[in-house]
Amino acid sequence: MPKEFKTIKEQLKILEDRGLNVDDEAAAEEFLKYNNYYRISGYSLTLRNHDKFYPSASFQNIMDIYNFDHELRTMIFDIITEIEVNIKSIYAYHFSEKFGPLGYLDKNNFSSQSQAVTYEGVISKVGELVRSNTHHEEYLKHFQTINEDIPMWAYIESFTLSDVSKLYSISDSSLQMTVAAEFGLKSNNGYRILSNYLYCLAFLRNICAHGGRLFNRKFNTKPNLSKNEKQLLPKDKNGDPDNSHLFGYIINIMRLARPNDWNKFKNELIALHGKYSFVDMSYYGFCDDWYNKLL
Repeated sequence: MPKEFKTIKEQLKILEDRGLNVDDEAAAEEFLKYNNYYRISGYSLTLRNHDKFYPSASFQNIMDIYNFDHELRTMIFDIITEIEVNIKSIYAYHFSEKFGPLGYLDKNNFSSQSQAVTYEGVISKVGELVRSNTHHEEYLKHFQTINEDIPMWAYIESFTLSDVSKLYSISDSSLQMTVAAEFGLKSNNGYRILSNYLYCLAFLRNICAHGGRLFNRKFNTKPNLSKNEKQLLPKDKNGDPDNSHLFGYIINIMRLARPNDWNKFKNELIALHGKYSFVDMSYYGFCDDWYNKLL
């Protein structure tokens, strides 16, 4: 039987009938109006047993978890944007140094490819973006006006982080290692770690960009953390490092962000948790002393 439409007041009554404490009905109705009932249900799972709320659970608890998650997404989106700018600049510099400003036009300057990621697929997609952006991006208009091909350091500005991730994955191995080393990944498999990190960050960025829930979310896509980095993770029920929640991605961000950007993010995260102290960070995969482990 299909679900029946419920007014905002009826939705709130359902929550109250299930045991949720509502101190300010006007504020709760306003919140439900702009954040629909179905959406907020994911933020109340830890406050109830099936459909019955625990005695201490309140609508304010739901709002605190929701608002914390919203502000955290914004912070994560911002620092990933900084990492994206950095990786584009570093990649374009070293690529142009090795293959020249227009080296991306030659397929032979790229190596390993797969059915999922090909040179043609990446370049053609970005080419479409460049053409669609030319009429409103001055730096692209310039090269069109002088009838010259766009150099890599300008061309890469039209790449999304996902595009950069794919381009890096099919790049010449020596170039991959050079770029990875810029982020402190100097081991023989450093380029593989960076490739995984970029893929994961693009995935996380898209979740944040579309308002996806991070709270109590289990990720199938996981960062490839080093042995030492895994020691920062909490343990699962089997005593193994639990890399299925957000904290693994935070370690990923810590590894790739510039020191000043990371310190700003870390301090803002500590302040955010102080603002919403009710929020249990374990539902993000954080251990009890997470603020010390992120120093």
